[in-house]
Amino acid sequence: MSNNVYEIKESSIADPGPLGLACFALTTFCLSMVNAGLVDKSATIVVIALALIYGGATQILAGMWEFKKNNIFGATAFSSYGAFWISLGIFDLLATLELVTVPSQGVWLFLLAWTIFTFYMWIGSFGTSKALVATFTLLLIAFILLTIGAAGNHAAHTWGGYVGIATALVAWYTSAAGIFNTVYGRVVCPVGPCKK
Repeated sequence: MSNNVYEIKESSIADPGPLGLACFALTTFCLSMVNAGLVDKSATIVVIALALIYGGATQILAGMWEFKKNNIFGATAFSSYGAFWISLGIFDLLATLELVTVPSQGVWLFLLAWTIFTFYMWIGSFGTSKALVATFTLLLIAFILLTIGAAGNHAAHTWGGYVGIATALVAWYTSAAGIFNTVYGRVVCPVGPCKK
């Protein structure tokens, strides 16, 4: 027994993955509903709020907690996509307020850069679980379509919205699996670990 009354025990934290995935899924779902044309473009103001707070700031927090858990994939993914949402939210907000005009070539460049990032994160996902591989496969396809859409192809933009909805649903499933499997102490929603 230690004589040090101020001894600090090492603390452990809960898995931040389900939170990060929920942030990503919900914000992606709302934006994708707009991109697919299933809700009016005026709903973008809802996406902006989510992008700044839930998809952005809260997802970055999940990323920081992933660093604490020593999960480099989760830390990089959540922190980066959280920053993606904040960036998107800021320039959409400025455009909505008519303070700036976002050129289509700027949107194309933004999406192209995120497509490149998503491509190597997709490769990294092969070392995680089948559910995350599915999420990143759909996300990569969505980014490719949205990048093509930003170059002027309206059909690709719309299809990017539909694939984004599918991405959100798979990410929500993966988030739910992390919650249910932990809470119930057994596999309720399988995620299919990838063989290493």
